[in-house]
Amino acid sequence: MLKNIICLLLLSSSVVWGQDQDPKAKTILDDVSKTTKAYKTITAEYTLTSVNKDKKQTDKQSGKIQLKGTKFKLEIPGNTIVCDGKTVWTHNKDAQEVTIKNFEPNHEDGIDITNIFTLYEKGFKYKYDKEEKVNGVNLSVINLVPSVKPEKKKYHTIKLYIDKNKKQVKQIKMLMKDSGTQTYELKSITPNTDIPDANFIFDTKNFKPDQIVDERA
Repeated sequence: MLKNIICLLLLSSSVVWGQDQDPKAKTILDDVSKTTKAYKTITAEYTLTSVNKDKKQTDKQSGKIQLKGTKFKLEIPGNTIVCDGKTVWTHNKDAQEVTIKNFEPNHEDGIDITNIFTLYEKGFKYKYDKEEKVNGVNLSVINLVPSVKPEKKKYHTIKLYIDKNKKQVKQIKMLMKDSGTQTYELKSITPNTDIPDANFIFDTKNFKPDQIVDERA
């Protein structure tokens, strides 16, 4: 479910989607990458809205992300997911259960939380789409199309909405192959807050053995 959140629209022209990337899109994305990689940490609040193929909203949830290199902490309703870059702890609050796994980034079905702001750098072709103004903010829209094993993806296109002035990703919209959509809207992005490494380790000492599921090899 986690990492990398997702971006924008497939063009049909074989010339457009040739080996060369769109230079206008590349300039915009390079600026975003430069800005993001200068941050030591990122704290962001977001909403995820899912709409099915009949254009009916099926789910909407809010979440909070803390990122520090390959470490992350994700808080969503009912669950807290913590990763120190090697191990992932998932705390199901309703079941009072903790599942422990080795961290294995997976980009096939969704977004990798640790590179949500730079997901376009590998495995995508990109094309500048248009400029939009939303709530007084000028946004550049970039379409991303998977170039690595696209047949295994559940989506065909990702649309990135980028704040032109702040050079930050504001929204990621995944266009699914079943005609549904998943939209991540970043409500706030706060860089360079002091986040101790201890935030990215989940302490299981208060859980009984039968409340811990260790799936590490």
